[in-house]
Amino acid sequence: MAGETNLRKLLDSMSPKLLPDEYVFCTVQGSYGDFSEAAPIASFCEAEGLTLVITKANAIKANFSFESTFKVITLMVHSSLDAVGLTAVVSSKLAEKGISANMIAAYYHDHIFVPTEKAEATIAALAELSSR
Repeated sequence: MAGETNLRKLLDSMSPKLLPDEYVFCTVQGSYGDFSEAAPIASFCEAEGLTLVITKANAIKANFSFESTFKVITLMVHSSLDAVGLTAVVSSKLAEKGISANMIAAYYHDHIFVPTEKAEATIAALAELSSR
């Protein structure tokens, strides 16, 4: 099934879902397989190190350092990786509200990592986008 590319349809059917856990971004030296016990939901290899996105609980258990905690809001609409504008519109709306956002696009959905204390305000801001 192909994902949606129409921006208006994407915004109208985002159906944001707040996930229960708190997540952190950690940087480590090594390769992905070295940290499978931390159960990362995402990773990215940079020249400076491997970034792991893991639950706060797993970071504490592994004794990884981190700076901030985030809640994840998944946009439940199946967005196409070829869709244009969704990230821009969402991040602009959140910036307007003073909410930092780190977005990760996966095959089916877009996932927004926002500061833990801003999760409910993010849900409200996304509702504004859907009701236009």
